[in-house]
Amino acid sequence: MILESLHKQLLDNLKTGVVFLDSELRFIYINAAAQALLEISDRKVHDVFIGDVLINADKDIGEIQTAMVKNNSFTKRKAELKIIHNKAIFVDYTISPFEHDGKVQALIELNSAEHSQRISREESLHSAHTTTRELVRGLAHEIKNPLGGIRGAAQLLAQEVSGSELVDYTKVIIEEADRLHNLVDKLIGSRKPLELKEINIHEVLERVRNLVNAEINGEGIKLTFDYDPSIPFVVGDSEQMIQAMLNIVRNAMQSLNSPNVDHELGQIILRTRISRNVTIGVRFYRLAASIEVIDNGPGIPSDMLETIFFPMISGRANGSGLGLPITHRIINQHNGMIECQSEPGSTNFKVLLPIGKKIQTKIN
Repeated sequence: MILESLHKQLLDNLKTGVVFLDSELRFIYINAAAQALLEISDRKVHDVFIGDVLINADKDIGEIQTAMVKNNSFTKRKAELKIIHNKAIFVDYTISPFEHDGKVQALIELNSAEHSQRISREESLHSAHTTTRELVRGLAHEIKNPLGGIRGAAQLLAQEVSGSELVDYTKVIIEEADRLHNLVDKLIGSRKPLELKEINIHEVLERVRNLVNAEINGEGIKLTFDYDPSIPFVVGDSEQMIQAMLNIVRNAMQSLNSPNVDHELGQIILRTRISRNVTIGVRFYRLAASIEVIDNGPGIPSDMLETIFFPMISGRANGSGLGLPITHRIINQHNGMIECQSEPGSTNFKVLLPIGKKIQTKIN
């Protein structure tokens, strides 16, 4: 079966994986989303039996054959499929038999269950952030007004009192009022629009690496990098991205100073790669820059993983709980996505930024 170029273009722009099989369950066509999901190219898989791509999938293949014989569509939820290198993927798939040239063939639609869960998590997180942000902005207004009065009164009092001890007390009041004011400003976040231009993500990371290297000197922490120099420019605000990545790296650095670390040398790796055919939120992108910050610290407790991007959530007694929420907001403003995988001895923060797309400016 020959697909017209327009049909191929339409199928390749779908976020759903689409596979065509002939009557002998050999691949006729596989679109871009399915190639990314199954980690195989259309060229390599053409005319290959499905059982040579899906490992130990006799039951699923039998169900496809049954559907084709009975000419009935069916859907299977959260199916575990094993692909190249025995890697397991979890998908929802639908089999739709159809007749062509007198033979029954099959259309298979594949949707990553992990991707669906990720979209659900992002939507939930975005909704919670929106609610929290509006609440905090309302509180900020109520807090800043009396703070200004307290600070002003302390300044007037400092001019009236005598004795160094009393002046020191007024100085403490002024400094603490300023500290609370700054904390409120951090909670609210900047309302300035992004200063967008083409940026080299490695220049951003090198700036971060230089700043952090000065901080970890003598701390028993090694910061290394593994860059893919082929990554094109991304559109973004350089200073904001430096702040976002610096927050992640400092979070890793602080975890390596935890008393729970059971090795002598802490390691932080900055890694960049090209990701192809990725979905960020509800948008599909051909190319995205993948930036990972990996450390060998004690890991993040499983009960905290779902909440680490919420304000005021911190695993450290002296932590503000603001670094990661600020990072999430900045990445979100860049139409990107940040996610975290963690277990004892390995924590990986991964940022995806679209390549070759204009950013619709968001002010959060």
